[in-house]
Amino acid sequence: MGAGWVAGVIRARALTSQRLGAAAARELASSTSLAQALRGLTDSPYRGAAADAATAAGADASLADAQRGVAEALLWNLRVLAGWLPPGGTRLLRPLAAGFEIANVEALLSSFSGASPPPRAYRLGVLGTAWRRLERAGSAGAVRRTLAASPWGDPGAGTPWAVSVGMRMAAAARTAAVAPARSWAEGRAALLTAREMYVHGRVLPEAVRLRAADVLGERALRASGFRDFRDRLPAGARWAMEGVDDPADLWRAEARWWTVLGRDAEDMLHGDGPAYGPVTVVGAVGALSVDAWRVRAALELAAHGGGPREVFDDLVG
Repeated sequence: MGAGWVAGVIRARALTSQRLGAAAARELASSTSLAQALRGLTDSPYRGAAADAATAAGADASLADAQRGVAEALLWNLRVLAGWLPPGGTRLLRPLAAGFEIANVEALLSSFSGASPPPRAYRLGVLGTAWRRLERAGSAGAVRRTLAASPWGDPGAGTPWAVSVGMRMAAAARTAAVAPARSWAEGRAALLTAREMYVHGRVLPEAVRLRAADVLGERALRASGFRDFRDRLPAGARWAMEGVDDPADLWRAEARWWTVLGRDAEDMLHGDGPAYGPVTVVGAVGALSVDAWRVRAALELAAHGGGPREVFDDLVG
């Protein structure tokens, strides 16, 4: 393994050592207000997020401000990690960080309606796939054309929903090509497909459907209903839907997806595989992502007055 990977793994492990952790996140969730929770982040790895939220809105910092700050802290860590990896490592990280580019595009599309000014774009750096071209798009049609000419592929339509679901399915497909993260991607694709088809009752654009079939198999996409879809999923994706008999319970499956991601990430970080290689780096990305997700969930509970730790456990596993 080259020196670049050794340096990258060392940095990855250093970054994961700075996580807030599940126990502290539970304490945060029991805060009786968002302001109290933000004060609890003052001496944490997310202290910058707390400071930014307070700066953005003073004493009335919003939940959206605070959660965005947590997301930006995660993105910064991923960019730092990318800077320590060889070029192949950067390509490995890009699909794992795709959610930030998707958020940028969703905000851009929303701005075309003129309903509200878009939030500032996430600064992606080398983790961007096509954002430098997308941010110059002046219409939904231009966004679609730019996506079609990039690794994202054509979402099948230029509506905000089609672009959003198309990019999310494309992200799952691209992540599935990252061997250590394949089962995460398959599970995510299954959850996305189930929610769109069986909760919202939508028909996937053909381009999105084809990509979903590439990840989940054509057999699953031809299911007659939700349970049939669940039972037809390939083994790599079926775990995400285990025990879910009704689409209304998909939120539990989505929460469990994060729980499994966190467990797998810890195994990658501390397992018996090669000490300095892609698996450890992917594990670090997963662990950092889960920590940020827990903190965002804890802030949401705090913003609604807090709750018993059992509520947090039910939400995040």
